[in-house]
Amino acid sequence: MNDLSQKQRDTADRDEYEALILDSVDRFLARDVKPVAQRLEHDDTYPAEIVERMKELGLFGAVIPQEYGGLGLRPSTYAKIIERIAKVWMSVSGIINSHLIMAYIVAKTGTEAQKRHFLPKFATGEIRGGLALTEPDCGTDLQAIRTFAQKDGDSYVINGTKTWISNGIHGTCFALLVKTDRNIQPRHKGMSMFLAEKGEGFKVSRKLEKIGYKGIDSAELIFDNYHVPADRLIGGEEGKGMVSAISGLELGRLNVAARGVGVAAAALDEAVRYSQQRHTFGKPIHEHQAIAIKLADMVTRVTAARLLTESAAAAVDRGERCDFEVGMAKLFATEAAVENALEAMRIHGGYGYSKEFIVERLYRDAPLLVIGEGTNEIQRITIAKRLIEKNPI
Repeated sequence: MNDLSQKQRDTADRDEYEALILDSVDRFLARDVKPVAQRLEHDDTYPAEIVERMKELGLFGAVIPQEYGGLGLRPSTYAKIIERIAKVWMSVSGIINSHLIMAYIVAKTGTEAQKRHFLPKFATGEIRGGLALTEPDCGTDLQAIRTFAQKDGDSYVINGTKTWISNGIHGTCFALLVKTDRNIQPRHKGMSMFLAEKGEGFKVSRKLEKIGYKGIDSAELIFDNYHVPADRLIGGEEGKGMVSAISGLELGRLNVAARGVGVAAAALDEAVRYSQQRHTFGKPIHEHQAIAIKLADMVTRVTAARLLTESAAAAVDRGERCDFEVGMAKLFATEAAVENALEAMRIHGGYGYSKEFIVERLYRDAPLLVIGEGTNEIQRITIAKRLIEKNPI
C-alpha cells in the first residue's frame, strides 16, 4: 500500500510539473509567437528572438532526462507541446523537433561519455542542430545513402551531401547518418551515425526555398574531407546507424502527428470563427447545410486525430514497440491537416486565398506533413505489415 501511495504521489507531482510546463508554453505562444507569426512567415525570416525565448523555457531540453539538464518530459507531454506550437505557427515546432530527435538518439543509443558531454549543452540550446539523413538521391530508402566515412587513425574522414536538413544554417551540430561499409549485406549493417559539429570540411551550400514551412531554415550540407573524432561515433560502434535513426524517427513521427493535430485544429478554429462572421442570403454561412457538413467533418477529424496521437504517445511513454500506433497517428493526423486546411480555405471563399488570412498559410504548411518523417504511403505499408504480424493465422 505504501509503495502504491508513493507511486500515486510521484504521478501527481509529475502531472502537476508537466501542467505548469504546458501553461508556460501557452503563455509564450500568446505573447511571443502569435503576434509575429504571419509577418515572419511571409518574410521567411528566422525567428531568432523566439528561439532565445524557447531556450529560456528549456524547450530545447524537453525530452532530455533531468539528470543531463533537460526537462525530462514524457513523449506524451512533448506531443501536447508540439500540438500547441503547430496550432500557432508550425515552423517553430520544427526548430525544436529536429534538435530533439538528435538529443533523443544520443539519450537512447549514445555512450555515457557522449550523453554527459552533449546532452547538457543540447538542453540549454548552447549547441543546437538536428538530424542529417536525407540525400539528393535518397529519401525514404535510407539504406541508399552515399555519404561515406573512412576510418583514419583516431578519426573518420567524411565525404558526401545531405539535403533538406532542418536547422542546417543556424544549427551547429547534427546527427549524421553515413556508410562505414559499402559492401556488407544487409546494407543497414554498414551504416553508422556521428555527432558532426560544424568545422573545416563541413559547408552549408545553400538555403532551400519552400512554398510553406517558412522561417525555419532548410539547407543542403556538403562534407568535403570532413574530419570527425572517432569518439563522436554514436554508441561507439560501427553498424548501428540505422538503429539510431529509427529510434529518433519514433519521436519524429509522433511530433509530425502532433503537428497534424495542431494544423487541423487551427484550420477548424478559423473556419468556425469565419462561418459565424460571414453572412450570405440573410444568415451566417454556418447555417447553410453545405458549410455545416464541412464543419462537422472537420471537428471529427481533429478529435479522432488527437485521440490517435494521444494513444501513440502513451505507447511511446511505456517504451513499447509502437511503429503501428505511431504510424496510424502520423497517417491520420497529417491527412486531417491537409483536408481541414483545404476545407477552411473553401469556407473562407476568396478571402481564404488572401495572405491576410491565416488559412492560406495552413494550406501551404499542411502538405509537408504527409511527406516528412516517412511518407504516408510508407506509413500505410508499415501499418499493414504490422497488422498481419499481430494477427497471424
